[in-house]
Amino acid sequence: MIGNNLKISVVIPSYKVDKHIENVIKNIPNFVNNIIVVDDKCPQNSGKIAEDLDDKRVIVCYHSENSGVGGAVVTGYKKALELDIDIVIKIDGDGQMDVNYMQQLIQPLLDGRADYTKGNRFTDFKALRKMPKIRLFGNSGLSFLVKAASGYWNLMDPTNGYTAINKHALEELDLDNIAKRYFFESDMLINLNIESHLQIQPS
Repeated sequence: MIGNNLKISVVIPSYKVDKHIENVIKNIPNFVNNIIVVDDKCPQNSGKIAEDLDDKRVIVCYHSENSGVGGAVVTGYKKALELDIDIVIKIDGDGQMDVNYMQQLIQPLLDGRADYTKGNRFTDFKALRKMPKIRLFGNSGLSFLVKAASGYWNLMDPTNGYTAINKHALEELDLDNIAKRYFFESDMLINLNIESHLQIQPS
């Protein structure tokens, strides 16, 4: 629990992450109440790997058909709402997102300064140097387009998938109408902008 008995969940969309999912779950901080793993019809049975771990916080949801990262996250969000969670953090199951930044990611939500926060890969200069130039250029171009479409010009890395959202914002969104595959992160911003009273902040 973090302050005022707030309940916090992590949602992990899981597809072909059998080599990483165990370590990702084991490193999630103790202040997280539930870890919702969504097995998106994973051929490597990543959901079963998560289920077999000795962590009572783990809840596994299984898809009968692959629905893409967005579809998996939406399933996780819906489960979090069922559990009456106050804040939901979304991370990937491949181990590329540093769980040590979770406290920093959710702090604006805890302080009441934001309803939704995003990580920023562009602050890690070591990681940027390792990123292929064509990918870096592509990310920069896509980021500009997403900023233009969503209206959130203050976000440095709008396509980043390391996010946190509070229950109020989740309840305001029509989760069934958000893009289910690779445009999920961008469509989330666009839909959040439609609910213009919601506060979005980079972490």
